[in-house]
Formats: sequence, structure tokens, C-alpha cells
Amino acid sequence: MKITIQKSIIENILVHTQPFLEKKDTSQITSHLLIDVSNSKLSIKATDYEIGLLVSTDKVNIIGNGTVTANGKKLLDIVRILKDGDINLEVKNDTLYISQSHSNFKLPTFSYSEFPSFPAYEQKPRIMINSHSLIESLKKITPSIDINNPKFELNGALIDIKEDSINFASTDTRRLAVVNIENKNSDQLSIIIPKKAIIEIQKLFFDNIELYYDETNLIIHSEQYTFFTKLINGKFPEYSRIIPKEISKTLTLPKAIMIESIKQITTISSDVKITFLDNTITFESLSDDNIEAKTEISHETGFSSPFVIAINSRYLLDFLNSINSSEFDIGLNEGNLPFVLSEGNFKTVVMPIVI
Repeated sequence: MKITIQKSIIENILVHTQPFLEKKDTSQITSHLLIDVSNSKLSIKATDYEIGLLVSTDKVNIIGNGTVTANGKKLLDIVRILKDGDINLEVKNDTLYISQSHSNFKLPTFSYSEFPSFPAYEQKPRIMINSHSLIESLKKITPSIDINNPKFELNGALIDIKEDSINFASTDTRRLAVVNIENKNSDQLSIIIPKKAIIEIQKLFFDNIELYYDETNLIIHSEQYTFFTKLINGKFPEYSRIIPKEISKTLTLPKAIMIESIKQITTISSDVKITFLDNTITFESLSDDNIEAKTEISHETGFSSPFVIAINSRYLLDFLNSINSSEFDIGLNEGNLPFVLSEGNFKTVVMPIVI
């Protein structure tokens, strides 16, 4: 294998592959990239077995075809310190040589035949969905995905595909986020995608993508990337039962002023007590110390007597930072019961703090 490629092109590819590498144990084949030059293209693969990425480009000068592996982190480190311009990559005697002008580096290789295989997407069932809708939906529910929960299914997000719609749902047991989009579907299924995969999908894909699936994998294909993730095997909670069926009071609130008020309180405490009065909304810190923070805004609420809820401020800020509108709705029943934050097709159900 022998190629010449622009630094900016190879560096961009290597940066995208880093989250897919095994970095703790460099003796593992998964700490290496699989670099293949054939069919007038350069293709680079990275995987930690759970998720994988294939990046292809034809913006390369190919002198000789071939396949090799090399430590992905070390290769990026070398490319980064080189100057802008062409970089040469060549394999000789099972060693990868990287050179530019008077600079020369070499990296050991593993047997490329040992590199894990990627699932094929050809002939697999396809999920028809607008790529913008997919990415926007995933962004909104990502903050509510749990981390290191012993119930593995909560460490991912549910894509629940029905005949006329797709629901995206996630929960960390204190809140539930749900996005509903109208979508005609030939197949009905539910899959759970790990949080790490969801974060990488948002970085990589913007438009013109194709989604495929089987019992164990979700595969996303675009012109430049092919991505796969293992699915989480489990049963996601019955999220529709968690959403309150009836709401006794709904208020429309201004996003920007709410964010400003809550952030003032979070300088003292992450837990906030919100009191709705007839013409004002007050925000107070909930802290065991003798430090207090309090602010208020003028807003017609329609409450004839004070209505109080307490909340972890992060849940409210996560929701507000995910929406595009200048206003949102809050649906209230009683102060100690779950309440609903909503904007368009996006809802977050929050368990209040009992005070």
C-alpha cells in the first residue's frame, strides 16, 4: 500500500474515528484502525466491538493498493504535528511508514485479517425517516438517558416505530423525555440504542442517511460514513403510562427569562423551589446552608393561591436548552405529582422534589 493524501483530509478522518477505538489496551486489535486502499478509494475502519465507523474518501493519490492496521491514536498524533500539505503513507515489511519532507515515522502493524468484521447493511430491513427529524429528536432526548444503570435498557434510548409515527424516549427514572414524529412505516418495531452511539450519531450525520437494522445492530449509511452500533437487549419501560393522562393547569412560559432566573438560583443551589402566584413567579434556592438566593418575574398565572413545585434545575435547563421556541408549556396537577414540560412534539415528564 502506498498513498499520498492531504493532511486536512486524513486528519479529519482520524479525528472522527477516535471515539470508536480501544485506548486503554494497545495490545488489542481494536486499538488499531483498519486502513484499506482499493477501488480508487481510501477506507478506514474503527471499532470497539460495540460501535464501529467506516470512513471512505476518493480524495487520495493512490500509488499502490493494500490493507494494513495501525494504532489509531498514535497515527493521529503523528499527522497532527506535521505541516499542512501532502502526507505519504506506505507499507513496507509489515510496518506503516508516514513521511513528509524531512520528517519520517513508522508504526508497527497487526494482522489485518484479525480485525473485527462489520455488519453488512445490504438486504437488511430499512427504517424510512427524515435525517433531520432523526437528529433533532435524538438531541432532545439525550440528556435524559441514564448512565451506568444496572437496568441496561435505561442506558440507552428507545426508538419505538409504529404504523403512523415514531416515538423517541429516554428516562433516568427521575424524568422521561419523549419526542413524537409523524411517519408512515411499513414495519413496526422497538429498538434501544446505547447513549454512546446516540452521541456519535449526532456528530457524524446531518442529511441523506439510510437506516438499516437487524436483531442485534443498527446501521446508518451515508455517502461518506457507514456506522453501526450493537443494540441493547432489554425491555424499555412502558413510557406512555408515565405521561399524566389529565392536566389540571397549563401555563405558557417565556423560555429566556425562565433560564435567566433559574441560573441565578443555581449559583447557590441546584434544587429550586418555584412558586406560582397570581401575577408573579418566584424562584428560591433549596439549600441546607444559611445561604439563600431568590428572584422573581412578573407573569400572569391565574392561580388564586400559591402553587409550589420543587425541581432539580438541571432537568428544567436541559429541556429549555433543547427547544427552539421562545415559549413552552408546563402542565401541573399537584405540587408533589409529576409535571409535564412540553414544546411542539417534545415532552419531558419530571418527578418533583418532595418538600
